Amino acid sequence: MSAHLTPKENYLRCLDGDIPEYIPAASFGPMPGAKEPVANILFTPTYLAGHRFADVKDIWGVTWVGNDEAMGGRLPEPGNFILDDITRWRDVIKAPDISGIDWEGMIKKQLDQYESMGCTRETTAISLDLHFGFFMDLVSFMGFENGMIAMFEEPEEVHALLDYLCTFFESVADKVVPILNPDIIALADDVCSWRAPFVSEAMWRELILPYHDRLAKYGRDRGLHIAMHCCGEAMELIQSWRDIGVDHWNPAQTSNDLDAVKAKYGNSMVIQGGFDGRGRLLEADVTEEELRNAVRDTINRLAPGGGYCWSGMIMGLRGDERTAWKNGIIQDEAKKLCADFYK
Repeated sequence: MSAHLTPKENYLRCLDGDIPEYIPAASFGPMPGAKEPVANILFTPTYLAGHRFADVKDIWGVTWVGNDEAMGGRLPEPGNFILDDITRWRDVIKAPDISGIDWEGMIKKQLDQYESMGCTRETTAISLDLHFGFFMDLVSFMGFENGMIAMFEEPEEVHALLDYLCTFFESVADKVVPILNPDIIALADDVCSWRAPFVSEAMWRELILPYHDRLAKYGRDRGLHIAMHCCGEAMELIQSWRDIGVDHWNPAQTSNDLDAVKAKYGNSMVIQGGFDGRGRLLEADVTEEELRNAVRDTINRLAPGGGYCWSGMIMGLRGDERTAWKNGIIQDEAKKLCADFYK
């Protein structure tokens, strides 16, 4: 192996279970104005992703809205859900016709945009992401309370709906995967609160996991890596992720026992995250040294022996200069530590 790995080579080396040359920094993609490659990008075909960047309806008809307090993060518009009865989903949820889409042109345009920001196929790993997750799809249609009630009262109808959604996303993957040739299949489902999953492990495995398994198959069949994005405390779900081939997890928040995860799974479940951007770090008078120490503590705890990618930031009001200053310090310290950690 070369002594000077590209960000992509180094990142994939970590996901392979080997100790990388330097600690990879996992990302969703380059920041606006960037010209240097990042280790990985989360690639969602633009046809599926318009609602992630503007207050518009998604392909199913759900309106998504964001605000500055959430740094632009979006969620279904409160009180404006499209499905009030799970038994009527066939009348409401209609998969769009994708037969006339120029997938090759769309993908090339997106890759050209990344290349203009320094990210080429040689420098940056590509994670194919199709949607937020099957649990998230359900509650975006129905609202959280009605979605949860449907899972308890009408599991057969939930199965039927999720099967319908999965078949659609499989049809998209059939179009996209041969053109894009991704390095990673990215799964996601924010099915957990900070304290615990919203559903039991048994319900997760029965109602939701089978559909993630079907999408994960695209990775297993091609020898690709498989990611899971899941916020919150997900300890009881991790084994089910491993069962379908997931080998890295973000953002791996600190409500989880990450030491236990590392001890049980070693480098077969790469932890991406583990930075606790809460508490004292949110205070207006936090010092530069406190910020740098928080980064050092995270990396020194989780990076030894490999199986770790840096990912961390402070959340705050979009455009807030103090938050930007904090994140600048955090990323500066992480960059210095990551470069030389394994030397």
